[in-house]
Amino acid sequence: MIYLDNAATTLKKPDQVIDAVVNAMRTQGNASRGAHNATLSASRVVYDARVKIAKFFNFDTPSNVIFACNSTEALNIAINGTIKEGDKVISTDTEHNSVLRPLYHLQKTKNIDLQFVNADLSGVLDLNQFERICDNKTKVVVVNHISNLTGNVNDIKTISKIAHNVGAILIVDGSQSAGTMLVDVKDLGIDIYCFTGHKGLFGPQGTGGLLVKEGVEVEAFKRGGSGVKTYEEDQPNEYPTRLEAGTLNSHGIAGLSAAIDFINEIGVENIHKKERELTEYFYNEVIKIEGIKIYGDFSSHAAIVSLNVKDYDSGEVSDALSNDYGIATRPGAHCAPRLHIALGTKYQGAVRFSFSYFTTKEELDAAINALKVIAS
Repeated sequence: MIYLDNAATTLKKPDQVIDAVVNAMRTQGNASRGAHNATLSASRVVYDARVKIAKFFNFDTPSNVIFACNSTEALNIAINGTIKEGDKVISTDTEHNSVLRPLYHLQKTKNIDLQFVNADLSGVLDLNQFERICDNKTKVVVVNHISNLTGNVNDIKTISKIAHNVGAILIVDGSQSAGTMLVDVKDLGIDIYCFTGHKGLFGPQGTGGLLVKEGVEVEAFKRGGSGVKTYEEDQPNEYPTRLEAGTLNSHGIAGLSAAIDFINEIGVENIHKKERELTEYFYNEVIKIEGIKIYGDFSSHAAIVSLNVKDYDSGEVSDALSNDYGIATRPGAHCAPRLHIALGTKYQGAVRFSFSYFTTKEELDAAINALKVIAS
């Protein structure tokens, strides 16, 4: 199989990640739940992972690295923990349902004033509109770093300035940026950065988390066992315990920690450079094929190319690629309903090709040739 669905999850994982998970399952107990060797081993792995992740994203406070099972849970923690009754909240047309659905729910249950920044036919956000609607009533801004549909990279630094000028908190969905590009949360001015472990970070599924800037208050999303302050009736107030009720996935975190080591060995800049080269090569070849329409702004872009072939249903094209050529892609709506409406692809969907550091030029050539045949 030629796997070109890395924006959903990276299938190829470094061997050291797999080894770390297996070793953890054989040796680790429950982190922070005792003082015997097995639980201390798990606690050390979790602590080391917090430190590595903080350093990886240039984040100052390892204790404010909060683990979650994926970016959807991280975003739910951040959104529900910062938005209050009647707050004005700004988001965008480019968001994934992991942002949209929590916000729509709060619109119904907490009567929030929810406004969206428009995307154009290339999926590019209108930053002038962002500045117009972001006023002193705005409490929270939620935006993705990279669109999972078009691959467009949003200008987080500019958006941060707009949000902070009115005193709003900036929550960034880093699902597609973590591990695929250099992310400096201090330089970008991010208050809460949410990430998943199983995509660009090459970690196991069931891992992810959020980085909460010091001084930013996020209310507890769930309550339960913490291993400390057992006799307190409410969840302990200190980070990370405030947001980490229950047993952590220390086995997965061990794998995520090994994945960070792998990326540091290669260099995130080198990974980004290779993925960018693969994307440009694929784009420049596919755009020559008659009958193919590509979506997105390729001036600032991640390793994603979404397209349609003539008026064919995207699911049929993706099925043909899989059944006839052994090429895995993602068709349909990609959990990004507002952006598909903005692009005019609500009913057709789109076929998404997404690449990773392990993708080869030969695999792209096979996909290009397959598209030529399908389009003809």
